[in-house]
Amino acid sequence: MKKQERKDPDYTIFLVTVILLAFGLVMVFSASIIVAHVREDHFYYLRRQAFWAVLGLVSLFFVSRVNYWKLKKLIWPMVILNFVLLASVYIPGVGVVINNARRWISIGGLSIQPSEFTKLTVVVFTAWFLSRPEVKMNNFFKSSLIPLSLMGASFLLILQQPDLGTGVAIAATTGLIIVIAGMPLWQIFALSLMAGPLGYYLAMSEDYRRQRILSFLDPWADPLDSGYHIIQSLLALGPGGLLGAGLGLSRQKLYYLPEPQNDFIFAIIGEELGFLGTFTVLVLFFILLWRGFKVALHAPDSFGSLLAAGITGMIGLQVLINIGVVTGSMPVTGINLPLISAGGSSLFFTLTAIGVLLNVSRYTKI
Repeated sequence: MKKQERKDPDYTIFLVTVILLAFGLVMVFSASIIVAHVREDHFYYLRRQAFWAVLGLVSLFFVSRVNYWKLKKLIWPMVILNFVLLASVYIPGVGVVINNARRWISIGGLSIQPSEFTKLTVVVFTAWFLSRPEVKMNNFFKSSLIPLSLMGASFLLILQQPDLGTGVAIAATTGLIIVIAGMPLWQIFALSLMAGPLGYYLAMSEDYRRQRILSFLDPWADPLDSGYHIIQSLLALGPGGLLGAGLGLSRQKLYYLPEPQNDFIFAIIGEELGFLGTFTVLVLFFILLWRGFKVALHAPDSFGSLLAAGITGMIGLQVLINIGVVTGSMPVTGINLPLISAGGSSLFFTLTAIGVLLNVSRYTKI
């Protein structure tokens, strides 16, 4: 791109991102203040989230000013780094085990979740590969197979951590980009037929996953174990009413709802701020997704279009899965709410991805 073609970024995307980020900081503090008391530091989670928020905003500003075409030079280093990081979780002294899951690595005292980097890597690689002029989408082996192979290899490593939820989100994002790129309907149908049995096998192959499916169908069948999270989440959302109990006045965060600042923070929002609070969050995410897909529609080239669509779709899928779990509409899985849930790696790479989206918006044809 020529420098003179660049214009101001989409300020609506930036403004909505900042609002969600600021709101997330408030809710992380409110949701975590009780569990942080165990650490004798009520600001423990807020301070960590604020640190990653600042780091993420710095990355957002930097990336938003660097021509997104330059990402093409970083694609193979990103792919290599992706697999190095995913493999690092199994290295003693580097990988960190939390709640019987090996999903993090420790670098300089900071815990990083490599699968969050995988999300961005898969989006960038798939967008680049399918946007090349020589790629013909009707030839599966010369188009979709390579991105699906990268996703599949990453998926298997993430599945071993184990983290099926993140793997599914990455697979769904890859599939979305491929469909937008123009995959023929017969290929979509064929892949769907293969994905169905595979998904069923993965869901039922482990006892804890099978229990999650059964508890989703009837959480009250085992209210103290597999159905506990869903029940406590609904008990938070239900009493919220129109306006909620008031900021900071949640009862479910009093050791009823486990880790309320993470995957189930939307339930705390519903309890403390009611329907008005949850609806406002949904509206903000809708605006973010609308503007993101608008950038994709008006991007100057197919790479920018697929890149913007992939980033927007990635965020949207995570919002859909998280809220689906919290409201009991989907089986429990470990997907947090972008920009709001506590989680440093997720926050940093989400803000970085939005920085890329803002950069694409600088070159749109509107």
